[in-house]
Amino acid sequence: MRPDARAWFSGRTTSARSLADLDVAALLRAKRRGGHRVSVVLPARDEEATVGRLAGEVVDRWVRRVPLVDEVLVVDSDSTDRTADVARAAGADVVAAADVLPAHGTRPGKGEALWKSLAATTGDLLVFLDADLLGDVTHYVPGLLAPLLTDPQVGYVKGCYTRPLEVGGRVTPAGGGRVTELTARPLLNALWPELAGVVQPLGGEYAGRRAALERVPFLSGYGVEVGLLVDLLGLLGLGGLAQVDLGVRRHTSQDTDALGRMAGQVVSAVLARSGAAGTAGLLTQFRAGDGGFDPVSTPVAVDERPPMSTVAEYRAARAGAV
Repeated sequence: MRPDARAWFSGRTTSARSLADLDVAALLRAKRRGGHRVSVVLPARDEEATVGRLAGEVVDRWVRRVPLVDEVLVVDSDSTDRTADVARAAGADVVAAADVLPAHGTRPGKGEALWKSLAATTGDLLVFLDADLLGDVTHYVPGLLAPLLTDPQVGYVKGCYTRPLEVGGRVTPAGGGRVTELTARPLLNALWPELAGVVQPLGGEYAGRRAALERVPFLSGYGVEVGLLVDLLGLLGLGGLAQVDLGVRRHTSQDTDALGRMAGQVVSAVLARSGAAGTAGLLTQFRAGDGGFDPVSTPVAVDERPPMSTVAEYRAARAGAV
């Protein structure tokens, strides 16, 4: 690891593996002292099995019992199940991604939901959580907020954790994050070695200041996390980034084909940010059938939204809210 990456890892990594690691009262005082408003965003597509419990825990713990959070928003990305109904019943606000900034149309992918959440929320601090999290994650929200509330130089905070892998009912304690280890980490180490200390570059749990997030583009698919990391490095510098050890992260594991498509989008994102031109934008995978192998091709080209601060409707709404 380069000296700058090692120094960042040592100086910008904090621990919030449980609520016992956090002084929540001090964070609440810091929030009030800074006049902050906090929005928690859960992008979701067909997550009725998990989104209700997760949204309900955030609302109950951090809105009603301890007023650390001001709004909890689920951005529904064309779910075909009861994701929206379950989230509303849990106390969260819910918007359909297609209904936000409708004049700009809609695109598939997680990054689209995250981008549109900037226009659908009011907080100056935003926390993003994947909607398929399992287990006790009540400490995630204050853990991710802590560096933003206590250090004005920090503009973006990544969560990091151990990721168990569950396949066919069998659990491996630290086998998750396969796209990170096999795709994202080698590419980032090669192209942006100063980011070598980031433990979970593709992790879906992070927080940031609106003033920073609105100034960078959002990739529409699964490349959104690596795109944000690289773009915010450019905007804020390495010293403006931080990470928090949140302990363990459990979620619904994907099959190999799905992971391959995710990896393809990550590769496209990294190549685009590195300045590479002429990438094919198509991933071909193979399925074995009775007559041999059948090729299946999926688009993985980079599709991105511009910085939200350049969107006229957003600027007008923000100006009216001040």
